Amino acid sequence: MALVFVYGTLKQGQPNHKVLLDCANGSAVFQGRGRTAKPYPLVIAGEHSIPWLLHLPGRGHCVLGEIYRVDERMLSFLDDFEGCPDMYQRTKVQVEVLTWEGKGFPGDSVQCFLYSTATYPPEWVHLPYHESYDSEGTHGLRYNPRENR
Repeated sequence: MALVFVYGTLKQGQPNHKVLLDCANGSAVFQGRGRTAKPYPLVIAGEHSIPWLLHLPGRGHCVLGEIYRVDERMLSFLDDFEGCPDMYQRTKVQVEVLTWEGKGFPGDSVQCFLYSTATYPPEWVHLPYHESYDSEGTHGLRYNPRENR
């Protein structure tokens, strides 16, 4: 079992959350909400308005998201789903716990896997940085789901 931090379309209420609920992909159990201990640039980019966390620790915002406990099958599925290692790379980061459903308390810090990218067009560094992602947010950049591409 591993902890995974999701900040984009995999969060509850977002277009790809259903893949975490599909038992055929493995097990994913919601543990709580948190934010990255270090700031990162979270941008919305590309023709499909995808949220990208640029692997530039120390820039941007401490990003808000959700923490899941996943089994090896789900972790393997997520690697494939996220195009790892070409599109996104899976790394470990410290996440500050804001709310927790299992053992642990707000204010604790946990180590989680996170999908970020070190391979992006240079102009993405100049896009607006977001603290949190919502596909229907005020940013006006509507995510184009995979099934519509």
